[in-house]
Amino acid sequence: MERYQEIEKSIIKKYRKDIWSKFVKGVIDYQLINENDKVMVCISGGKDSFLLAKCIQELKKHGKVHFDAKYVVMNPGYSKKNEELIIENAKTLNIPIEMFESNIFEAAGTFDIKTMCYMCARMRRGYLYNKAKELGCNKIALGHHFDDVIETTLLSMFYGSEFKTMMPKLHSENFEGLELIRPLYLVKEASIISWKNFNNLTFLNCACKYTEKSFKDESLSKRKEIKAFIKQMKEVNNNVDNNIFKAADNVNLNCILGTKKDGVYKSFLDDYDAKK
Repeated sequence: MERYQEIEKSIIKKYRKDIWSKFVKGVIDYQLINENDKVMVCISGGKDSFLLAKCIQELKKHGKVHFDAKYVVMNPGYSKKNEELIIENAKTLNIPIEMFESNIFEAAGTFDIKTMCYMCARMRRGYLYNKAKELGCNKIALGHHFDDVIETTLLSMFYGSEFKTMMPKLHSENFEGLELIRPLYLVKEASIISWKNFNNLTFLNCACKYTEKSFKDESLSKRKEIKAFIKQMKEVNNNVDNNIFKAADNVNLNCILGTKKDGVYKSFLDDYDAKK
């Protein structure tokens, strides 16, 4: 058996409960991949996006829905070493990647350090949407997982003064007919790390040369701060991460001061007296 086949087997067998079943459940429950979809799977070089690519491959082989997939790596200006690692991992995992170039790292370096990551993310999204259009894809799959979802929820509360979460799918506002999907939505990061270690795989972390220099002090990262907070809370209540996730799917509008939809705010006072 080839190594990539052993890795595929581990997803279906050893990690069936923690990865494969949750991946399939997310795809089905949130209606992420439908008949005749053409999905562009975005591979950054990290553990999450490479696992996503393998799960998509397995879904094509074993799933009941017929769809097509393209596996794309956008090179924002990786070092030669990091670029070679991505290519080697793609070969190891038997993923037929297409890599295209961009100058995002160079462009992002012109922004203030406080806005650099935000602007980089915006530019990445634009390049990916354009590439998806070029390939004739109607969906873009990203490797965000369960932990990204709950961390984003708390970040919005603690630092954005609003309650919102990372959605499993979104229609593009600027690219008609394109949809962003997150098939690993229900898969926990700990399971992804376990899968990586079990198969002795080494992936990129953040390969940005600017964050490598500027954020050596991990306390400067708000997301890492939230991750540490959740870990601490789980020592008191081991189910706290699941409760945070479920809260976004169980909002009691009778006990909310105000809501906002499509930029329009509605206060609980608007129809308070009408309920007497």
